[in-house]
Parts: sequence; C-alpha cells; structure tokens
Amino acid sequence: MSNLKMKEAALIYLDRSGGLQKFIDDCKYYNDSKQSYAVYRFKILINPSDVVELDAELGNHILHQPLKAAEVFQSVCFIAVKTLSLIGQLQTETQINILLKLSHLPPLPSYGLDLCEFPLDYTSQRFYMMQGIVIAMTTVTKYTQGARFLCSDEACPLSKGFQYIRVHVPGATESATIRNDFLCNLCASSLQEDRKFRVLGDKQIVEIITTKALHAFQGYSNNQPFRFQSLTVFLRVPSGISDNFRCLLSLTSSSCWKFTAILANIFASQITPPGTYNLLKLCLLMSLVQITDRNKELEDCLDILIITSDTLLADRLLNFSINLVPRGIRHPVSTEIFPTLSRNKYGTGAVSIQAGSALLAKGGICFIGDLASHKKDKLEQLQSVLESRSITVYIPGKKFGEDIDQQMTFPVQCSFWSFVDMDSSSRRNAQKINTLIGQMDCSLIPANLMEAFGLLINCNESSPCHPFLPTVQHTLKKGINPEGLLYVASRQFTTEDFEKLLAFAKNLNVEFSLEAERMIHGYYLASRRIRTDSICGSKLSASALKYLVSLSEAHARLNLRNEVRKEDVLIAALLFETSLTLKYGATVFCVAPNAVFPFELYNEEYLEQRDLYLTQCQQQLEQFIATYGPGTTIFSSDE
Repeated sequence: MSNLKMKEAALIYLDRSGGLQKFIDDCKYYNDSKQSYAVYRFKILINPSDVVELDAELGNHILHQPLKAAEVFQSVCFIAVKTLSLIGQLQTETQINILLKLSHLPPLPSYGLDLCEFPLDYTSQRFYMMQGIVIAMTTVTKYTQGARFLCSDEACPLSKGFQYIRVHVPGATESATIRNDFLCNLCASSLQEDRKFRVLGDKQIVEIITTKALHAFQGYSNNQPFRFQSLTVFLRVPSGISDNFRCLLSLTSSSCWKFTAILANIFASQITPPGTYNLLKLCLLMSLVQITDRNKELEDCLDILIITSDTLLADRLLNFSINLVPRGIRHPVSTEIFPTLSRNKYGTGAVSIQAGSALLAKGGICFIGDLASHKKDKLEQLQSVLESRSITVYIPGKKFGEDIDQQMTFPVQCSFWSFVDMDSSSRRNAQKINTLIGQMDCSLIPANLMEAFGLLINCNESSPCHPFLPTVQHTLKKGINPEGLLYVASRQFTTEDFEKLLAFAKNLNVEFSLEAERMIHGYYLASRRIRTDSICGSKLSASALKYLVSLSEAHARLNLRNEVRKEDVLIAALLFETSLTLKYGATVFCVAPNAVFPFELYNEEYLEQRDLYLTQCQQQLEQFIATYGPGTTIFSSDE
C-alpha cells in the first residue's frame, strides 16, 4: 500500500509540475522515430521541496534512496505509456530508464560532500552537493546506457522479445552492463546481445580536489613533500544539450547546413510562426553564440542592424532572444548606453562613473531598440564604439575638484542589436535617392554608422521571404491563448533547450580548416577588388575580414563543431554579400535576397533542395574567387 501511495503521489506531482506533458512529448518523439531502441531514456525534473510537501515518503525516497524512487517513477511512466498507447514498440517496464534531475538539495550539512572531512560516507547511494577544483580529466568516450539480450536457443521462448534488458545504473562498470557470460533463466543457455538495439551515451572522468587544498601552496616549504588526495567523478552524458537536439544533430549529420536551418526555422516559435523570418533568426542565433569572453577578443562580436516595416514584431523577437543569455541587456531609453560622469553622492568628492548599458552587457548582447530614438551625438558615439570596441571617459579636473584632467578607457565586449522603421513618417516624407540594383534606400541612416554594423538585414514582411498570412494567424491565436504552445516545435524544443544549446555552443573553441581559410581570404580579396573604384576607393571597411571570420566561426559553433569548414564560409559569404548588396547594390557575384533560405522548410525534401541550391552557390563562389581573387590576371600586385 505504501508503494501504491507513492505511485499516486508521483503521478500527481508529474501532472502538477508539467512533467507529464513533457513525458508525453518525449514519448511521441520516440514513437515517431525510425530508430530501434532497447531502452527509452526519460529525464524527470524534480523539485524536492514540492515533492516533500506533497508526499513526505516519496520525497524521502528521492533524497535518500533515489534508485528506489526512480523505480516508482518507472512504474508510473510505464502505466502511462500503456494506458495512453504512447509508444507502440515498448513491451516491458524494464525498457524505461528514468533519470531524476533534482533542482536543488536541502541546504543542510549532511547533503554536502566535503573531501576534507573524515570518515566519508561510502555506503549510501544518494545525492550530494560538492565543490572542488578539477586537476585532471579524460577525453569524452562512449558507454552503454542500455542493451538487449536474447537467448541463444531459438526454441526458447525468451529468444524473442525484450525480457533481458541491461540498463546502466550509477556506480556500475561497463562489464556490469555488457558481458558474454549471461545465462538464460529459463533454459540456462548463453545470452547474446542484439547489437542494433544498443543505446550509447557520453562519459568523462575527472579528478577533483577540495578548494582547501590550495592552501598547501601558500608559504609551504619546498623541502616538505606533499600530495593531493583527489576524488574521481564519472560524468555521464556531458554534452550539455537536450536529447531532442542531440538526436536532431545526429539525423542531420550528413549535411553541414541542415541543422542550423532547422534551428532557425523553429527558433522563437512563441513570437513568430516556424518558417517565417528565418534569415533574421539565423543571424540572431549566430550572434548569440559569439558573445563569450572565452578569449577576450573583441572582434568576435556580431552586430546586427535590422530594417523592417514591423517594428513591434522585431522588438518582440529581439527581446525574446536576449533573454536566452545571462548578459542580455535591453537598453532603457531614459538611461545612457555608455559610461557617464556624476558627482559622488556620498560626499567624498570623488567622481562617480555610471557604467551604462553597453558595459553591463559585457559578454552578451546590448539591444538598443530603434535607432531613431537616439540623438545624433549618441549615434556618433555608437559609431565610434562599433569601430574601436572601446569607450574613453574624460574626467575634467576643475569640474570635480581635481588639479589635473584624467581619462579612463573601457573595452566594450558585447554585440549591439538595433532596428530602423522603414515606414516611419520621416522616411516617407524624405526625398528618394537613386539606387542601384539590390540597393536599399538607407539615406536616413548615417552612412558610417551603417557601415560600422557588421550585418544589415532587410525584414520586409510583404516579401516572399516573410509571408504575411502565417504571422497574422499566429497573432490571432496568441490573442486567444497567450500562454499556449501553438506548434509541435514549441513543445519538442523548449526555450530551456535553446538556452542550453547556446550556452554549450558559445564555449566551443573552433579552428579554421585550410580550405576554409583559403576560401574566406579569397572571397574577401575578390569582393574588395570589385567594390573598389578610383574615386571613393574600396567600399569594404578594414573590419570586413573580421566580420567574415566571426560569421564563419558562429555558423560552425551553431553546428556544434570545433572546425570551420568551407560550408560555413559559404553561409558567411552569402550573409555578408546580402548585407553589402543592401548597402551598395549588386555586383558580378550576384546573391539573391533569399539565398540562405531559398525555399520554405516544410519537410526533409525541401531541406535536400536547399542543400543542392547551396552547393551550386558554393561552386559560384569558388568560380568568383578563381576569376577575381588573388593570383588572377585582373588582380594587381599592389592589391
């Protein structure tokens, strides 16, 4: 009866916490998959405080006997699968593998594992919190999460079905899951593994020492030997991304373009329906994975300026995106973007430097809203910062009671996002200027400021790239059900999944392959060549190559790769050329406005068509480099 009561409490908790709906969505993913599984792995998020409040016995099991608690949830999930017919292939309860993920542990001493305390509790198999310093680590290797065994005697009824399932449990070795000496309980014949059902996961082994061990270096005599006693920790599945994204990455591994295309297609489906504004969403994702201070190089930043007729949707989309990273700052119009001076309010006589939004967004995004909301002097200051990636504050001595003037320079380590309303009254009343093919009338934007932004993106909702009807339908549905998840993608790939993906991707260290490096330099030199005239000189700024490198790195990171390939350079070149065309018009390397997303992504067939189209674009880019790049007759020795 006690066990039945805990199962009821587990079901109630899953229903109240939203875990039941997530479980149903995960089951749908497994049921729709063409892959064969011996074990179906489910992560269940647990808040121990809520569970203890609901049922003390179940909460006690989760905290002190988690393996038994997992069995309770395993039974509940199996009943749910069978009752609701969620996974047709599932046959036995042992095929369900439950992983409990706790939000926290009680802040009590007994739940902390201190490596300096003795004796340690080696017997209890429960959750602990610990902090330490990693002194050694292995590379990531595979381990078996689950496997299916069959009786080798074909006459035995257990030579079929899923009666013999081996599942990895915490603390077990690989040999405990996979061996060749298992025997059938019915006929004593040897068991053989059905390898096509084996489920693999990632593992990494690290050695940790307590932070107190560092005291040994503080004034310790070199003549006295000492050693650190480390604790070995096995990390299972350390990739940091959700199972759904991991599976999607595996399914699209044959292409360098499909994964990021699907990411852009489904991104921010709470704001705009899948398939709309894909170009903008791809650029936002690429900018988000470049916002880390892993190497403190300022040229990593990807600044974006959007020209749109729907400022409300652009504002919502950008505001949604900055909330996916820790340092996403939306600049309030009533405050300053950059540091300002004021008198110290504590009466010490010292000057106080107010940080401003840009410095607060260090390692993140500074969304400054509509460019039209900022005065001319602030836009000039913004242009200077975009070009130099630093801001200098001058402190007049006389004004603040000092004998001499001072100045302080701060690095600006963030990406800037902004938009311009193409249908504003000032734009409509302005005199139109003659434009070249593909060029956009950007006369209201200072030319130098427009050039300082790495990417200029046109989001015109009436164009084929941005169909109007799906957006209207989405808005109406959201008005009726504001909190509802309108699309399957919203349930399958949650906002939390995107947060984890971006956090993992932005910390990847990437390096250029030789062919990618040659292609990016070839495109830059060729593009600089054809956009140079005797009067105005080159239209490509000195930072153009840095933006191309950053775009290429961002696409590789978004693909969760450590190597930049020529396919990444192609996407970077298409995005950059599209931006140049909007600024200056088309050239011999003519790129369509929708070159990155030439088709609406409905299914796998359209993804294949897009891959073929991009392959043709890559051939055109290589031909362009061969014709106008370095080493050609058209290229002078000076260039």
